[in-house]
Amino acid sequence: MNAESTALAAALYGSIITTVVPVSSTQVAEMVKLLENTFRAVNIGLVNEIALMSHRMNIDVWEVIDAAKTKPFGFMPFYPGPGLGGHCIPIDPFYLSWKARQSGFECRFIELAGHVNGSMPNFVVERISEALNTAKKAINGSRIHLFGVAYKKDVSDMRESPALDVLELLQRRGAILSYTDPHVPKLEHGALEMRSVPEKDVSAIDCAVITTNHSVFEYAVMPKRFPLVVDTRNALKSNGAANVFKL
Repeated sequence: MNAESTALAAALYGSIITTVVPVSSTQVAEMVKLLENTFRAVNIGLVNEIALMSHRMNIDVWEVIDAAKTKPFGFMPFYPGPGLGGHCIPIDPFYLSWKARQSGFECRFIELAGHVNGSMPNFVVERISEALNTAKKAINGSRIHLFGVAYKKDVSDMRESPALDVLELLQRRGAILSYTDPHVPKLEHGALEMRSVPEKDVSAIDCAVITTNHSVFEYAVMPKRFPLVVDTRNALKSNGAANVFKL
């Protein structure tokens, strides 16, 4: 690991990548990646906490973010959701925190963001319960259908997907579960073993939950098709239907 190996590595990556940024050591390179993912995790944690706060104060957090991002400088929009997924953002900050403890440093900021982000699937289940309560129903015995189980939009990757946590929590509370995700035709996770239901065939459900905002879903018709809709991704935008419950 010296100037020669750095030049060789840069030449290798430069054959397929437009811009290569050499740094002084492998430790710096690793920290760059950890900073990038931790930056996103912490900011998502902040906006998730703002979403929880806004719910208590009866404020539309999505409207707040849309207005705030009109500022031409000093603000970068991040968005709340049902939790973190993927193999980087949910994991790298905790790896960094573990590594820092080996040097006697406590990452309280990172740990707090992780706690907030990790609590979001529970909040989604609370919102589902609140939605069902308006129809005088409990989660136990209700037919709840998730739209999207991949960890983010338009991918098939399910690693650390928050939808899995939501499904597990609902299963423990006695829900009758189903899902639609054209990118994930079959789901096997712990005691869960399910197959994706084509969107057009979804019927006779008590509550639809938008957990992953895939582009293929027909969002505009959901409030009319289903008695209750819990939207964790703001996929329905400013739809003001009484049966739509946002995060």
